[in-house]
Amino acid sequence: MSEVSIGKYPSEIMEGVRTMLMQSLEGTLSDAEINEQIEALSKSKVMDHYLNSLKGTIGTIEICRAVNQIFGLDLLTKLMLPDAIASLTTLEGNDLTPKLAIDQYLNRCSSNLTGSEIRKMINQLFGINLDGISSLENSGISLYSKGQWISRQDFDLFVVHTGIGDIDVKVIPTAYFTEKTGSDHLPENLQQSLSSLGFYYDEEVGAFYYANPSGQAVPDAFKRKTMGAIMNAIEHMDI
Repeated sequence: MSEVSIGKYPSEIMEGVRTMLMQSLEGTLSDAEINEQIEALSKSKVMDHYLNSLKGTIGTIEICRAVNQIFGLDLLTKLMLPDAIASLTTLEGNDLTPKLAIDQYLNRCSSNLTGSEIRKMINQLFGINLDGISSLENSGISLYSKGQWISRQDFDLFVVHTGIGDIDVKVIPTAYFTEKTGSDHLPENLQQSLSSLGFYYDEEVGAFYYANPSGQAVPDAFKRKTMGAIMNAIEHMDI
């Protein structure tokens, strides 16, 4: 049975964040007002408050549960890239699982990690930038990566879809974009911006497409430039 939700997040998350907010807020607020404040927080900030509400040591299970409930991402059943964790674990091949890799990382830490440090760890181990994902909310951009939807909302205008290992990426207009504009093509200014980054329209893929010629995952700097180009295009759209 799925956990009951009393707001934007499952009840466990809402209650934990509520506890931390009540310690810092002056005066008395209604449940609806508290929920409104929680739902206005970035997902990274929600994660910080929730982890701070936990008693005792924060371990792998607590971290993965928080990431799943707040970001909707399943870390425990997704394979990690060996080259992304080679320097962070002593395990190899079939012995390597997401849980064991996180366990080893945490075991080397002398104290509980902060939310920011945990997000850094997840980026190092999985190549998943939770702070970056948090910034996508209400940006108009959906993101599909690591075999799952990382961020997706009904009114998003574009999809950034990365392939296995983040080696390639394509940018696609959404059905909502087509509904609002009457076009199934990216705006001309966005096409030009993506072209300057090395994207091109691939007829077979049916989208603006980029593949890293090195065969490695595209670097974070390239991802930021791509997202920046799309956000800039959205800012200049009359929708």
